[in-house]
Amino acid sequence: MPDNGVHDLIIIGGGPGGLAAGIYAMRAALKTVLIEMAAPGGQVNNSDSVENWPGDVHISGAELATKFSQHAQSYGLEIIYQEVVELEPGLDYHRVKLANGTRLQAHAVILATGGSPRKLNVPGEEDYYGKGISYCAVCDGFFFRDKTVVVVGGGDTAAEESLYLAKLAKKVYLVHRRDQLRAGALLQQRVKADCNIDIQWNSVVTEIKANDDGVYAVELKDTQTGAQRELATDGVFIFIGFDPNNTLVPAGTKMNADGYVITDEK
Repeated sequence: MPDNGVHDLIIIGGGPGGLAAGIYAMRAALKTVLIEMAAPGGQVNNSDSVENWPGDVHISGAELATKFSQHAQSYGLEIIYQEVVELEPGLDYHRVKLANGTRLQAHAVILATGGSPRKLNVPGEEDYYGKGISYCAVCDGFFFRDKTVVVVGGGDTAAEESLYLAKLAKKVYLVHRRDQLRAGALLQQRVKADCNIDIQWNSVVTEIKANDDGVYAVELKDTQTGAQRELATDGVFIFIGFDPNNTLVPAGTKMNADGYVITDEK
């Protein structure tokens, strides 16, 4: 398909960062288009409850994502729902190619592509994804009503998702590799006070076991003694962080050891 003219700015990614950039760009009267391959709002769509957004004591992630998008579009921001498959930097302008063949041009491009859930990379994880293994409790928690689940992680997301699952599941085992959680103090208090959540300290998952009916157990290793034990479960929810979606970052761009682009105050 032919090029569609030159924009002042193309924003790739429709999460909070991309939408905030869109708001500022439109207020500056820049000819801007935002490209998002899924739903606007990004990962916040998967949050059951958001309690630390100023101005809202309690709001669902999906509702907050909708408000982000509506705010940006109130200024007339154009949003294209397509995947970007190629970014070609240039001297005068940059070219962006979409999955449907459309090519766009802009004097500046903002990459706000976010990240993807980090994997454990243990036996059984890839083979049984979607058959008892999930990275989103809000998406899949309903299927484990009155069942036993394992949550892996110790940060805010793992704590929040454990609390959400505790309202649905018969039992939640929170597996963490250390002897204390990394989540915020309030979330830690709630997790420890929930009688439906059992924290498995100093433990890591070394294997996810499943059969034709789905997941039935995880193999745990004690990080202090090395002892192995099996824990029966109907599902595994993994929240151990995110890896950056950096495949579109131009070659030669400086990145840190985790794959994030190194930036400065500008």
